[in-house]
Amino acid sequence: MVADGSDRAPLDRLTRVAPLDPMVLASALADAAAGIARLDQALAGHPLAQAFLHRARLEAVRRMAAVDGQLIDPWHLAATIEGLRLRMDPYLRIIDRGEILETAKFALTLHQWIAAPDFDQEGEVQRAEALLAMQPVSLPPLIAAAQGFREWIEAGETRPAMRSAMIRFWRKRQLLGLPVPLTGAASLRSGQSWDHDDWLPVFLRAIAREAADGLDLLHTMERIWFEARRGMAGRRKDSHGAPAVDLLAAAPVLSATTLARILGIAVKNAIRILDELLAAEIAVEVTHRSKRRLFGLKGLAPLRDVVRPPYRPDPTRGRGRPRHPIAAEDTEIAPPPLPPLTPIERREFEYSALEEAMAHLDAVIRRTRHVLARREPDTPPVSEPSPKPLKRV
Repeated sequence: MVADGSDRAPLDRLTRVAPLDPMVLASALADAAAGIARLDQALAGHPLAQAFLHRARLEAVRRMAAVDGQLIDPWHLAATIEGLRLRMDPYLRIIDRGEILETAKFALTLHQWIAAPDFDQEGEVQRAEALLAMQPVSLPPLIAAAQGFREWIEAGETRPAMRSAMIRFWRKRQLLGLPVPLTGAASLRSGQSWDHDDWLPVFLRAIAREAADGLDLLHTMERIWFEARRGMAGRRKDSHGAPAVDLLAAAPVLSATTLARILGIAVKNAIRILDELLAAEIAVEVTHRSKRRLFGLKGLAPLRDVVRPPYRPDPTRGRGRPRHPIAAEDTEIAPPPLPPLTPIERREFEYSALEEAMAHLDAVIRRTRHVLARREPDTPPVSEPSPKPLKRV
């Protein structure tokens, strides 16, 4: 072994950049690697992989925006994507609407960074990728990404480019087969120590949590989607009920207008389909608006946290203020994660229209981003060309 230590083993080289207690780093690294491996195995060849990526990106965007000081409610983000005017409350001030609008712009810009960066953004992402590629090959990919992330931030560069570069880095180093948005956003929360020994395990644990949340989301999506598609069994082959369920499985919320545009049907027919799904308890209606109702697939996060039954006056109630009911949410225990489907269950249904539906949902996000860029907080939405309807299957 030479004096400068150039021939040391990779573990020795890792120890030089590790915390004083190597077991803390080793435990965090093992948890992150195991979480990513489980998620990658579950996504391999999964028919809902693209739908998962759509929802996972929106969740990642919301998580990153919150860490960057732009907290956005999941319903506000979903409603903005739907092109709704941000009048969530009759007493909402113009300044509050403007703040929500700016936050939505910021969130959708983050989505653009990780999903489809423009020319200038792509140049920044490639610079960040080059920095990650310069990390020692002997380092585990998770440690190398963390080291590159620190160097990038300490150089005064912006976060979105490196986050997008890390998503690509995971694939190049064969940690993931799909561009799952794992960015360790929680490691950059306000008040988090930036000391290397403190920060590195926090970053790895944040990656592990994001991977575990992604796996839970995938299993929940497929179970809820499976039950919803099973509820549509026996309908005509030319019925639009099954494609509607597929879209609801992918989109956090969906309006009848968007559903009609994507499926190429009349809005009144889309409303009829959604009302049928409501009656069958397959879908739920999201409140906060009295017009242009929004719907989601029952049981899918993040809707579980924001869905409330729409207000309907009770004609049988007498005069006076009603009693305040005990909130069920205060005592309700969160349900355990749903088990994954078996391969036999996954083969029961037709998936051919799902990828095309995902392309249309991505087009809706792009259109909304362009509209927000040209809007002032108190101006109505700008009409944009609609995506072409889906072909019948």
